[in-house]
Amino acid sequence: MTQSTSTPAPHLLLGSCDYPEHVPQDRWAAYAQQQKELGLTFVRIAEFAWSRMEPRPGEYDWSWLDTAIDAYHAAGMRVVLCTPTATPPAWLIRAHPEILPVDAQGRVREFGARRHYDFASPVYREHSRRITRAMAERYGGHPAVAGWQTDNEFGCHNTSRSYGGASAAAFPGWLERRYGTLDALNAAWGNVFWSMEYTAWEQIKPPNLTVAEPNPSHVLDFYRFASDMIAGFQAEQVAILRELSPGRFVTHNFMIFEMGFDHYDVARGLDFVTWDNYPLGMLEFFAPPGSGEDVKTHFARTGHPDLIAFNHDLYRGLLGRKNALGRDGQGTPNGPWVMEQQCGQVNWAPFNPLPADGAVQLWTAQAWAHGADVVSYFRWRAATMAQEVMHSGLLRHDETPDRGFAEVAGLDTTQFPVGGVPAKVAVLHDYDSLWLYDEQKHSASLSYWTQTLAYYSALRALGVDVDVIHADADLSGYAVIVAPAITLVPQQRAAHWTAAVKGGARLVCGPRTAFRTPGGETWADGQFGPLSELVGARLLQYDSLRPTLSQHVTGDGGTFEAHAWAESYRVKGAETLYTYSGGPLDGQSAVIRHGNVTVIGAHSSELIGTVLAGVLAEADVATTPLPGGVRLSRRAGRTLLQNWNPERVEWNGQMLEPVSFTVLEDAVLESAHA
Repeated sequence: MTQSTSTPAPHLLLGSCDYPEHVPQDRWAAYAQQQKELGLTFVRIAEFAWSRMEPRPGEYDWSWLDTAIDAYHAAGMRVVLCTPTATPPAWLIRAHPEILPVDAQGRVREFGARRHYDFASPVYREHSRRITRAMAERYGGHPAVAGWQTDNEFGCHNTSRSYGGASAAAFPGWLERRYGTLDALNAAWGNVFWSMEYTAWEQIKPPNLTVAEPNPSHVLDFYRFASDMIAGFQAEQVAILRELSPGRFVTHNFMIFEMGFDHYDVARGLDFVTWDNYPLGMLEFFAPPGSGEDVKTHFARTGHPDLIAFNHDLYRGLLGRKNALGRDGQGTPNGPWVMEQQCGQVNWAPFNPLPADGAVQLWTAQAWAHGADVVSYFRWRAATMAQEVMHSGLLRHDETPDRGFAEVAGLDTTQFPVGGVPAKVAVLHDYDSLWLYDEQKHSASLSYWTQTLAYYSALRALGVDVDVIHADADLSGYAVIVAPAITLVPQQRAAHWTAAVKGGARLVCGPRTAFRTPGGETWADGQFGPLSELVGARLLQYDSLRPTLSQHVTGDGGTFEAHAWAESYRVKGAETLYTYSGGPLDGQSAVIRHGNVTVIGAHSSELIGTVLAGVLAEADVATTPLPGGVRLSRRAGRTLLQNWNPERVEWNGQMLEPVSFTVLEDAVLESAHA
């Protein structure tokens, strides 16, 4: 289809996070104009500015914010305005210290940074509604305001859960509403074990400071409770913004691998999801499965492509939408955004190297290819004060353009059209499973994220586009469904997966799949429970492998070495594709298949990749095996070819420059493969 020259096709838009309250007022108009000249469209402001909006109780000062918003408007910038509830001011905390949260060690977390509040606090909820309403009444109809961000980075600094105060007081009531009777709760939690049965609701406390590990069912429900408090807190703000600022979007900026709450629940009611992408800091905390310092060193200046891509795909699918939705009536992108994109060194990781030349452009291109409609850089000017003085911006402390500024200036965003991500493969994700898996890992070398990323990275290494979606989401249209670590499988979920398989999809499951009931116990008839008939097997043994132990796995695809975890199966209708050789599992089934369902019991990246490649081929999903650090991603009829390596790489008859990308028409890439 030929686009009219007078109406260019929608493409990726850019923005930045700015803090007018941090700099003299005479810089505001100049910054806004400079942002516009750089090619930015959006500016996000005010998420930490409560003390300037309301310096004393009930005494509002909007003059500075009026001036700032007007300056952006005059320059043609569109404003994303934030509720400032991530930073309740000192006067509020000192008047109501009961707002402060309590950590898992029973210590009150004090004023002096950010996120110092308990989501369950009725006092804080009242003030959150009050400041949100005051902002929305003043700016809800301002022509510069494109939309709203609620609060900032829920869960940052381990603040999702408070183990005392208002949360401790509210938890028993939440449980009573959930279970109805103490007999039902005691049965669901298995409280007869260790004589943990309760005879009054007020006897129940948060599951911290216990002598030994707490009951995992108790932990699971407390995590669910804390997540519900966040969802309710956000819903109150969203309702006010909808009322007083109609026609403007409402979003929230989520974080890398944050696990303190159920993001699917908290995202309900938002127009789209945004997240904050810091590839270099992410690598220090979430190195890929089985990697060590060599991988961190290799990708030290770019971050690992699969860690970043997973978060892009997760947040693209958080609201259950497979594709970006283009533009609303005012031209505002209503697909996912990156609200904060690293554009230089960060300040919060153990080590904070400078990004490689080209990394900022590479990150921007990758965000687009995984569904982002907007990429917004953090921050405009490097902070000259307080906790973030070591964090970079597009401008240096002295206002001169930093390296990221030059890379943004060199971007041609017209090569990034908005549209759908054509994924035929879904990776299933679920926070209940995450919480239960990590509460009883049974192996210090393994976690929910480690296991999930092993499967996700294997798919990306095969050049496959992936949607990351909830385990109960719509599965229609997917040729292959991968459940790497969904350990909690209720009857309804099992039926949902079974229907997808009967509809022709292929299902691949990882270790510990369907090990738990919704209450956190194991199924009485063993692992797989309601999936047993679909899988055609039962669990036989599981083996937690210390770092000095491994287990060989042998089949038609070769011999592989499993680390960290190996589980075997007693087949009841399934066929065995791979068996264990040597060790206590010798001769037992390691990988099984029953019709369109495959279960991989051994944790081995090479084995996972081999099995997935076979399943994808059977499902007619095209694969493109890629060298390490080279990735393909497709969107809107174009393919992004990326080299994340610090050196040149030869692939497909061409030399890829280090830390670089190329946008190809899909037909060009397909022709090259042929």
